[in-house]
Amino acid sequence: MDTPPTRRRAPGMSPEQRREMIVRTALPLVAEHGTAVTTGQIARAAGIGEATIFRVFADKDALLDACTAEVLRNDHVLAEIAEISLDRPLAERLTEAVAAIDAYLARMGMVLGALFATGRKGRGAQGGAEQAGPGPDRGASMESTLEALAELFEPERDRLRLPPEQIAAMFMGLAFSRSRPVGEAAIPIEDAIDIFLNGAVTPI
Repeated sequence: MDTPPTRRRAPGMSPEQRREMIVRTALPLVAEHGTAVTTGQIARAAGIGEATIFRVFADKDALLDACTAEVLRNDHVLAEIAEISLDRPLAERLTEAVAAIDAYLARMGMVLGALFATGRKGRGAQGGAEQAGPGPDRGASMESTLEALAELFEPERDRLRLPPEQIAAMFMGLAFSRSRPVGEAAIPIEDAIDIFLNGAVTPI
């Protein structure tokens, strides 16, 4: 008789991979429930046993710290900006960049807003649990975003009235201020960029 082939188990996740998977699963639940989310809910959504969470996180606070650190990281938005083709018209490049920043700020606002609204105040991204990992350096995060945006202006360097880095700093202020619109509604991205590039006054 032929011996049936031995089935190999798929390689298991490393502790770091498991932490990342749990955090990704937890984020939408944290945005919905804030601190009221339970580790049982997160475990069911992740398809794992609740005890697995506590093999990589000391407690629920450590998991919430990791969620906070994750939404503050700007890796995703930098990657999206880096993928924007410099061959496209400048206005299109900037529109894509603002859309990426809007999505980043929206996710951050939903998660942090839900945590704050349900009583999690005064605890930073480095809340004390080593499993949460180091929180992002805000200054370094803003600097890396500025560098990514400045790159979008490089093809027009010779036509710019200021160096790309200064133009990018002004544009970043515009992009980030969209999360706190003044008045009834935010100005559409395309209109804001048109005014930024061409001025507020129509040429006579």
